[in-house]
Amino acid sequence: MSAVTRTTPAPTPAGGIGKSVRDSLVIARRNLIRMSRIPEMILFGLIQPVMFVVLFTYVFGGSIQVGGSLSSQDYREFLMAGIFAQTVTFATAGAGAGIADDMHKGLIDRFRSLPMARGAVLTGRTVADLVQTALTLVVLALVALLIGWRAHENFGKILAGFGLLLLLGYAFSWIGALIGLSVRTPEAATSGGLIWLFPLTFISNAFVDSNNLPTFFRHIAEWNPFSTTVQACRELFGNLPPGFKTPDAWPMQHPVLASVLWSVVILVVFRTLAVRKYRSASA
Repeated sequence: MSAVTRTTPAPTPAGGIGKSVRDSLVIARRNLIRMSRIPEMILFGLIQPVMFVVLFTYVFGGSIQVGGSLSSQDYREFLMAGIFAQTVTFATAGAGAGIADDMHKGLIDRFRSLPMARGAVLTGRTVADLVQTALTLVVLALVALLIGWRAHENFGKILAGFGLLLLLGYAFSWIGALIGLSVRTPEAATSGGLIWLFPLTFISNAFVDSNNLPTFFRHIAEWNPFSTTVQACRELFGNLPPGFKTPDAWPMQHPVLASVLWSVVILVVFRTLAVRKYRSASA
């Protein structure tokens, strides 16, 4: 009588979405550990927005009119949504530089040799950048509270406002990823990641009332995805100054919905382009 040998089947590897999520979290953890070992990355990321807060609040705050008011307190509350939004979008340059640095050092080629989802490298990097951006926002919000900024809505709306900021920042990080994959050096990625952000953030309602802009620039500002998120945050934080006239453009009249739509469109388009570029660059 022959013995029957039973064999335990090998575990089936997680496929599709499960594998991609697992691999992305591994890459995100790797990048977060790297960031924690280089604290100056976070420190330097905080210095610039804090400088903008101080300069615009105490240097320009008493001379910029919003909604017919020259009150420094009204301008301080009007300003902070713009500073928050600028902070999350300027993180784009860091995301691009990090990916370009990994490409330059050959780290991406080593990842290619591993049995991992192709899009996980980029997703993990952008998720790690999102965590860093969230920490930066927390510190910046504390600084804003110290200089007199206050939110006047309930806690749920305040959280929703910060959620929109993080969604915009995550969407823009994919633009940074595409730039990082398209250039040869981290220095070029940093320059390429910033050069388009300055007109995007300054031709907007972040620092001034867009109603006071020349007609051509006013229309650009009103349909700017950056302006839309800023306007949504001002409404959710209760930071619209007395007498402020909301522009008639659709994104300004429905800023929360428009902000979500803009961020989702940017995220889908640039994630698709970045993953495609990654596959062709590493083919």
